[in-house]
Amino acid sequence: MQKNLNNLYLKSFIRCKRKAWLDYQGNKSDKIWSPHQSIEVINRYKNFYKLTNGDLYFGTKACKKGSSGVIGLKARSKVINNINAEIQPQLLKKVGGNSIWGEYKYIPVVYKLGHRTTKEHLFDLAFCSILLEPFQESKIEKGLVVSNFSNHINIEKIDLNQRLRKKVLNTFLNLNEYLKSSIPDITQDRKKCTICSWQKFCDTEAKDNGYLTDIDGIGAKTAFFLQKNGISNIEELAATRKVDLGEKLFQFKEQNFEKASKFINQAKAYLSGKPIRIFENENLSDLLINKDSGFFIFDIESNPDEKHDFLYGFLKVNNLFENIEDDFYEPILNLKNNSKKSNQEIVKKLFSNKDWPVLHYGETERVSILNLAKQLNLDSKEIETLKSRFIDLHLIVRGSWILPIRNYSLKTVANWIGFKWKQKNVSGSKALYWWIQYKSTLNDLFLKKIIKYNRDDCLATHQIAKWLIKKHKKIN
Repeated sequence: MQKNLNNLYLKSFIRCKRKAWLDYQGNKSDKIWSPHQSIEVINRYKNFYKLTNGDLYFGTKACKKGSSGVIGLKARSKVINNINAEIQPQLLKKVGGNSIWGEYKYIPVVYKLGHRTTKEHLFDLAFCSILLEPFQESKIEKGLVVSNFSNHINIEKIDLNQRLRKKVLNTFLNLNEYLKSSIPDITQDRKKCTICSWQKFCDTEAKDNGYLTDIDGIGAKTAFFLQKNGISNIEELAATRKVDLGEKLFQFKEQNFEKASKFINQAKAYLSGKPIRIFENENLSDLLINKDSGFFIFDIESNPDEKHDFLYGFLKVNNLFENIEDDFYEPILNLKNNSKKSNQEIVKKLFSNKDWPVLHYGETERVSILNLAKQLNLDSKEIETLKSRFIDLHLIVRGSWILPIRNYSLKTVANWIGFKWKQKNVSGSKALYWWIQYKSTLNDLFLKKIIKYNRDDCLATHQIAKWLIKKHKKIN
């Protein structure tokens, strides 16, 4: 039995044609659970509950009852070219007007993460309105986009005009044709893949076929340019001469032989599985000079939408090459955002050994601590001293080595050198999901999972530092 095309497939199609095809007829066993999507569902419900003052109920019965908000509704109809379609609106909001249920009607509402209202949001609202109008026998002029920043609900009104509706129906026709054809190619914009349930499935195919976007630094635009210039896969890129590629990049208004060299070496490393040394940088020198001193290794877990760093993890080691004991790690919880007590505890920890460098992976940790120091009104000399102690291993890795990996995230680099997290399939998004679950349930089990994950992040950072020092010694 053929499935009805719905607004969920339409949203997927706008984001990635391949995702829509896989959602419609892919093997569901190839999908993976996405914490990002689960976080969105939880946040969406919380905000819809606030928006409707708790008067939020399910399905057609809620419409007949006149509830302020309706979720879980499904409505079917034939649309353009007599195609069967269905909508599953995220939320219907009661407003003034007339419908088959009385002197009120409903308009569609979507929730967004982040600040940007996208084509997905607009088309979802417009498509839902097209099918909702005959369902409730009432015209819909507006839709709402809801977001939340700093615990404040923001509402954006969208005009669902004829121009927008026409675009949606044309896109719907394209969706219908794509779903009848064979599976589309993998999107060139692989950044979109990071939160997709089909990521692993597509990653396997991309690696088997040598997709250029598997090379760090090559996005959709650069890949398209390289293909136009006769370089269609990673093997061809690895075989290209630096001078030739540099000249091509010049035509692309990116005359950069250093970039050409990086792309070619990244491709060679990716194919061979062997790292390529490039050069030492100042950050590596800082690590080497201090290698026999004590270190703080630092990693945070945060909720970026609420600007809340809820866990600061410290690994305190007297020497990078000593065996790590359980009591070397200390988690400092910041359960209430901007808790002065937690902030003071963190700074006190850092100043307990004023001469120790602070190892971290990525810019986030450094920025977070410096902001915290300013909030506590530390004097400028103390802040400058603190700033000078940070050593970013991410910058050292990228400035010293080309590794045979797709990206240079903590997980990817640490996994490549052999580090394993104790909990399976963990990520920053999953830690955030656990945090949201903890806030809803106050079950300490979720905190324990987050702390265990953060400890492993600190240990992974420690492992990368040791690897860098060992590789330096071996070469020199």
